Amino acid sequence: MKKITLFALVLLFLCLSAHAQIAEGGLSYMGSNSSIFYGGVGLTTIESETESNTYFNVHLRPELAFGKLGVGLNINLLFNTQSGELRKEDWDRPEAWLQQIRYVRWGRKFDPLYVHAGTLDAARLGHGSIVNYYSNAASWDSRKFGAALDIDFGVAGFESIASTFARTELIAGRAYVRPLRMAMPVPVLKNLAIGATYAQDFDPDGQGDSDDAVSVYGFDAELPLIKNSTIGLYFYYDWAQIAGYSYRENQSRTFGAGQFAGVAADLGNLVGLAELHAKFERRWMGAEFAPAFYDAFYEIQRYREGGVRKADMLLDITEARTGWFGEFWGKILDDRIRLLGMYTFLDNVSESGALHAELDAPDVVPVLAMHATYDKMGINTVGDVFSLDNRSIARVGVGYKINTFLILYLDYIWTFEETAPGSNQYRPQERFEPKLVLAYKF
Repeated sequence: MKKITLFALVLLFLCLSAHAQIAEGGLSYMGSNSSIFYGGVGLTTIESETESNTYFNVHLRPELAFGKLGVGLNINLLFNTQSGELRKEDWDRPEAWLQQIRYVRWGRKFDPLYVHAGTLDAARLGHGSIVNYYSNAASWDSRKFGAALDIDFGVAGFESIASTFARTELIAGRAYVRPLRMAMPVPVLKNLAIGATYAQDFDPDGQGDSDDAVSVYGFDAELPLIKNSTIGLYFYYDWAQIAGYSYRENQSRTFGAGQFAGVAADLGNLVGLAELHAKFERRWMGAEFAPAFYDAFYEIQRYREGGVRKADMLLDITEARTGWFGEFWGKILDDRIRLLGMYTFLDNVSESGALHAELDAPDVVPVLAMHATYDKMGINTVGDVFSLDNRSIARVGVGYKINTFLILYLDYIWTFEETAPGSNQYRPQERFEPKLVLAYKF
């Protein structure tokens, strides 16, 4: 009896959880300052084209906030239900131990000082024309430990990211200046900002000795018409150029360029009811150019052994194109619902749609807690949005609240795995994770 009681206490401790946020993702821009403890025990089924295995899963994911300081861990132990062995793919690389630290941060994106080390769920520079929702964890087994650093001095500032500390891969930065803030402090005009961005993947194929770098650089301007704690409205313009190595042509070359013009609006917290943000932009893109070159899929597309690299995909874009991009994100009902959505498509081009969506609703329904993230590219019809294939990254979780604290969760995860260690080739991977959790927030 004592053994059973002890096991139950240990089980409940491991299951301590916040209201089931799956990831910061794009929602990191709206993050809470509360400390949470997310964890659980259950079963995980991992399926690929060649095999299917079931594991007993112990998952600890605390996120602690002390003012502007935040620390998150991501410890995931998978024990094979047949052999009892720990899944070696999670621990067979030196960087795998570093991956257990999900992040350490100071402040949040858009604060005057923002420092983040660890998993980059949705990194963005500027208006997102070059780096937008970039993730260094598109492959769960090969997620990286990177960093972001932003400083706004008022008159000038910069944003920066590095995809990993393990080696030199993607490094990107944007510097900007508000030239009229000191020289001509006129309302509206004093907030005019002019910026420049440079981003480069120094080693897409991971070989180290190859000269295959790909870079994107550009300039931008932003003019806020209204900017206060409640309402914001601004116009912006971006220009970007891609250059780098082409495997297909076996040479370094200049690819295409693009231009972006948009309007963005912010609605501050309305008595706890809503905090909403939206933007809408028009795009003019030359041949051999893709907007947001470093995006949520970049780590999958950057290098494919025996296949097409992302830089070489640009060679198939033989004509100039125009299109639209829209984005919406915010909080509703005093943080009970968090949502984000963005969609882009080209004029008169089939399968050009790309969607990114996130939802976190821990308390809006009395007996349910829900969360989801979803990325899909190559969309042509509404039906494409609801099909999972090699154009998709998804995670959906639904929890039934057995009582005030105890929740039965089921997570479905669609991501990618390497076909062989170090191959840089990826195939779809499915995970099913049932968990019994005890929700707790402090």
